[in-house]
Amino acid sequence: MRKIILLSFLGFAINSLSAQNAPYWQQHVDYKMDVSMDVKNYQYKGKQELVYTNNSPDTLRKVFYHLFPNAFQPGSEMDARLHSIKDPDGRMVNKVKGADGKEIKQSRIETLKPNEIGFLKISNFKQDGVTAQTRTSNTVLEVTLEKPILPNSKTTFTLDFDGQVPVQVRRSGRNNSEGIELSMSQWYPKLAEFDFEGWHADPYIAREFHGVWGNFDVKITIDTAYTIGGSGYLQDKNTIGHGYEDAGVTVTYPKKAKTLTWHFIAPNVHDFTWAADKEYTHDIVKGPNDVDLHFFYKNNPKVTENWKKLEPLMVKVMDYYNHKVGAYPYKQYSFIQGGDGGMEYAMCTLMLGNGTLEGILGTATHELGHSWFQHILASNESKHPWMDEGFTTYIEDSALNELKGDKKEVNPFKGNYAAYYSLVNSGKEQPQTTHGDRYDENRPYSISSYIKGSIFLSQLEYVIGKENVDLTLRRYFNDFKFKHPTPNDIKRSAERVSGAELDWYLTDWAQTANTIDYGIKDVADNAGKTTVTLERIGRMPMPIDLKVEYTDGTSENFYIPLRMMNFIKPNPNPNEKRTVLADWAWAQSNYSFTIDKSKTAIKKIIIDPSGLMADVKAANNVFEVK
Repeated sequence: MRKIILLSFLGFAINSLSAQNAPYWQQHVDYKMDVSMDVKNYQYKGKQELVYTNNSPDTLRKVFYHLFPNAFQPGSEMDARLHSIKDPDGRMVNKVKGADGKEIKQSRIETLKPNEIGFLKISNFKQDGVTAQTRTSNTVLEVTLEKPILPNSKTTFTLDFDGQVPVQVRRSGRNNSEGIELSMSQWYPKLAEFDFEGWHADPYIAREFHGVWGNFDVKITIDTAYTIGGSGYLQDKNTIGHGYEDAGVTVTYPKKAKTLTWHFIAPNVHDFTWAADKEYTHDIVKGPNDVDLHFFYKNNPKVTENWKKLEPLMVKVMDYYNHKVGAYPYKQYSFIQGGDGGMEYAMCTLMLGNGTLEGILGTATHELGHSWFQHILASNESKHPWMDEGFTTYIEDSALNELKGDKKEVNPFKGNYAAYYSLVNSGKEQPQTTHGDRYDENRPYSISSYIKGSIFLSQLEYVIGKENVDLTLRRYFNDFKFKHPTPNDIKRSAERVSGAELDWYLTDWAQTANTIDYGIKDVADNAGKTTVTLERIGRMPMPIDLKVEYTDGTSENFYIPLRMMNFIKPNPNPNEKRTVLADWAWAQSNYSFTIDKSKTAIKKIIIDPSGLMADVKAANNVFEVK
């Protein structure tokens, strides 16, 4: 019996070890799509061939596709969410008067007529030429395979699809608020991601996406009057024209030609998006590393001036991101007026473009940043939206601050901390482990994902030092590009760079709603010296930077390491004196140390003069000697 128990234990240990050391894998897709758009009724027909490579150790008996346009139908899950959430997205509702005369918010999806809804219908689905069983549940297509897909094998799916472009409600759609005719995002049958966690066949309810990397070969047939911008490289630019043609080339079409077929190739991406309009101006500007930056915007004098000014600024922003994070790996990126705000897609963004220069610059800078975190690193945006939205916000704020030149702010993230504090004080904060669709309200989701996610990095500057965070971002990008990193991966990158232990930081900040609150509890005379007592009030531990200003105009800094970090941060201000004190264990709520000067010599004591530690009650961080 003892031998059996021992063998069982060894077997468990070996299985556990192999699970922890399992080699990384990811699935692969190769799409070929041929689609024809009828611009009169906004309906399109297409054929899709998809070669799917199962690199997983699992045998797959089912696959799942996303049918995103089906969300834009009365009664859909997206429509239901607009009815149930307390603060529905203002772009997706109409304000109307109820029976009692009071203003209510009405779902725009609820009011769509049959010729205004979105739909995507699948037919003739085959696996390697054999018909497979399909079942549609609103925005998800479930396929029961006739032949299981074995590990390390390929199979080919073919299908026909019929779609209708909805009136623009959210992201995709026709005739948006600025008059762009076609914003074609999430428009095709898209295979769901299967990874080490299993299938991610999330219904399209509100927000973010997760996709399989692969190669896209897409042909779009549309009326000759339309200019298309989007993902991928146009293969027949000197035949198509519309601003793509080489210098000196004159493009003419046969007199009887009513349509053009645009052929795009997009390599190693996990999405394909396009937009089309009859009034697009199309500019191409050379960016860093010989990347072509394309700009598509309405031929309108009020719009043109700001977009022309935007173009050289985005060259600078891309160059900044290349140095801050890593080199952009494609040779093209497109800024396209379309959609309903700003949304990132493969090699492009759709963004509103009629606003001020400051507004479109902020949007363009943010959406371009997503190319690194959502389309090259591509963490699971549905499960961990803070990794993409937050990190993008961090580099966006950094880039916009860099553009200010001599007027740069010392702390460009100050506004983010104020927004985070407002969320904490509201009592509505949910842990960042919450799925993006499962936040009780939109505002807590936004602050948690964009703002608290950004503070993860700006506060990490406080914890391990700015230089180490800069190195962490580059290490993270180089180690995990095209690999769908998880929260643990950014933590491990920071640990490898700095040598600090940071499991506590990821746990408390990203997996709980614990808050940071330290205070100066007492400052007392002690035989010509001064004893300072600090207290930890919040649950989340932190190392402590402390500045003492004296009445004679001098100052000095003190640093209290956090014991569980096993780390001493480099002096953030090398030109100023800093004393490293004994470490502070989390279990000890109070901490005292002595200053070799009398209390009367002290003017002020400040916890965290940088403002980068997200202490939710700043009032007790400063002690002034009266």
